Amino acid sequence: MNQQGSAWLDGSPVAADWIDDRGLHYGDGLFETMIVRSAGVRFKAQHVARLAQGCHRLGIALDAAAALDRAEQLAGHTRGLLKLIVTRGRAVARGYAPARTETARQLLLRYALPDDDAIATTTETRVLLLKATLGENPLLAGMKHLNRLEQVMARAEMRGSTAFEGLLCSSSGVLACGTMSNLFLVRSGVLLTPRVDRCGIAGVMRSVVLREARKAGIETLERDLLPEALTDADEVFLTNVRLGVRPVTSLPGRSLSPGPLTRQLQQQVARLEA
Repeated sequence: MNQQGSAWLDGSPVAADWIDDRGLHYGDGLFETMIVRSAGVRFKAQHVARLAQGCHRLGIALDAAAALDRAEQLAGHTRGLLKLIVTRGRAVARGYAPARTETARQLLLRYALPDDDAIATTTETRVLLLKATLGENPLLAGMKHLNRLEQVMARAEMRGSTAFEGLLCSSSGVLACGTMSNLFLVRSGVLLTPRVDRCGIAGVMRSVVLREARKAGIETLERDLLPEALTDADEVFLTNVRLGVRPVTSLPGRSLSPGPLTRQLQQQVARLEA
């Protein structure tokens, strides 16, 4: 950004190229969290599609397929967790409005993963219904944008709890998702999941589960669900790319056992690479 100014980091002067980045100043960007295996990024096509759609909606110029190809190449094919952060780039002028001449930036982080067996043998998944809510905004709904303050506040509400996850309603009082997961219910053989057109994230694993359920002839519905739906659900499970399909075993006021449809989808998805 061509302007007179100075910057300090913890009291020390800095001349870092990132200090004017719009991702840092405004959360102006997106991210993808991915699992990499020996065959490469798992569900790569779905990650490319979501990143491309998000960039299109935000008006960020980025070749999503090339970005994922480079991330995969840099990470190698050793099992791990990748986080790709895409920002609109360094601001070329002050103010919220993008100039549309920014150059997108990509920050790739790689983390080790514990063994799959460690997750598979974790049988207890206790879930809370949180007081925190998600604001409804169709402009941002579904996107994995960089502003996660709602999730930060929601996880802070769970401080001191032994629960694995917290469920959030939207500001209009319908179930939205978990702080780090999408939510699925099973009732009378029908697979139900909250809509993501007003808030929440269109999770990659969510889309995979819906696809695989339809392939298996399971009726699926994306709809508004009141919190009371948790009371009469036959099965409840959570999804994200790290967890896969994770059965919920404890909700406020009731215990559950992993049901047949949950187990079917869990096994079906576990076998997939794409």
